[in-house]
Formats: sequence, C-alpha cells, structure tokens
Amino acid sequence: MPKKPEKIFPKRSNSFNEIDIKPSDLSTNELIGNQSYGGRIFKRMGDIIFSSSVIIFGMPIFIILAVIVRISSPGPIFYIQERVGRNYKSFGCIKFRTMYQDADIKLEKILAESLQMREEFESDYKLRKDPRITPIGRVLRRSSLDELPQFLNVLKGEMSVVGPRPIVIDELDRYGFSMDEVISVRPGLTGLWQVSGRNNLSYRKRVEIDTYYARNRNLLLDLEIILLTFGVLFFPMDRGAY
Repeated sequence: MPKKPEKIFPKRSNSFNEIDIKPSDLSTNELIGNQSYGGRIFKRMGDIIFSSSVIIFGMPIFIILAVIVRISSPGPIFYIQERVGRNYKSFGCIKFRTMYQDADIKLEKILAESLQMREEFESDYKLRKDPRITPIGRVLRRSSLDELPQFLNVLKGEMSVVGPRPIVIDELDRYGFSMDEVISVRPGLTGLWQVSGRNNLSYRKRVEIDTYYARNRNLLLDLEIILLTFGVLFFPMDRGAY
C-alpha cells in the first residue's frame, strides 16, 4: 500500500479554481471526532429549516416539474441513484428523471460504438452530448432544477444543503487518499464544485475543491456558496451543468 504524501495545508487564492490540496494523515473516524459538535448541530439545524422551507413553499414548482417530466417521456418521475454518504454510508440520491427509460441500454451501445465517448465517460462519468437525455431533461440539468428533490435527502440527514459533491461508488478510487477527508462530512445539494465550473473542471480539480471544502467549511463559506448557487440557477450560461 502506498504511503500518504507529507501533509501540506491548503492554499487559497482569490479564485476557487486555484486550490492546491494534499491529503490528510487522519482517518475518517478521526476527522469526524475532531469536528466541533456544536458546529455540526448548528449546520444540521440549518439544513432542516432550509430544506423544510424549500419543500413547503416550493411545492407548486415541484408539482409542475413532476408533471412536465411525467408527460415529456415514458418512465418514472424520479430517478434514484446509489451515492456514497458521510462515513461511507450509501444512500439513494433523488433527482427528477432527465433520461429516457432505456438509458442504460443506450449507454452500453454508445460506449461500444464510440471510442471517443467511452474515453470521455471513463474520464468524467458524464457525456457532454449525451443522447440518453430527454429535451426537457437538458433544460432541467442546465438549470440544476433536476436536483430539487434532493432537499428530501437533506431533510432525512443523508445530505446537507452545502457540502462536497455526492459521488457514486465507482468514483471512490478517483479520490484516492483524499476520500477519507471528503467523506467525513455530508455531501451537499450544492457546493464549491457546483459553483466553480462543475464539469468544465478537470476531475483532479474536483477532488481538490471537495477536499478544500471538507477542510475549511464554515458558516460564511456556506452562505457564499448558497448565494453563488442562486446565480447558477437564474443565470445558467455555460457553467458546466449537463
């Protein structure tokens, strides 16, 4: 088993895209044990209040989007995918369905027929021009509205409003030694990666950004990320959401 590199504390410039991170020497349990209990309680209470408010007052929007997804193409309204949560506990991450019902079959065919798309998928676990996505699904993904049901995950305590990017099991190896530190906090519905360019960034930069957040999270940073998230929602442009 390779040795962990020497621990170097992160450097942050004025840009979220200029972060240099080295892994922690501590295990996940040690990192969790070192966290402020009061800080964790305060963040959890904020998650409950925020997610409850969005679900209650945003219910008309939830219903409208659910109806649009249902009539746009055959299939269920929601798509639930297994993701890795805090301390490696798996959970079902809820989204509005944005793909056709036979998406898995389409993916196998695409990857078998196109070397370029297979390399892109193996690199990022996403395809920029993904034929599996429905027309309404492209709108939902570009605006990140497909992720609104994740407020239910937040309410259940599986996610936080702000946190590292929730990943699938196959991505664990990509995080290497950084995973213990990233997984010591709940994954977020939004986060530093989501407001810093998303899929326009390299995978290595994603890992650095998630590690930076796990190590330096605080109330002001969370508030800053939430404000930036509203900018992504209302002015999507090319922010790497696809």
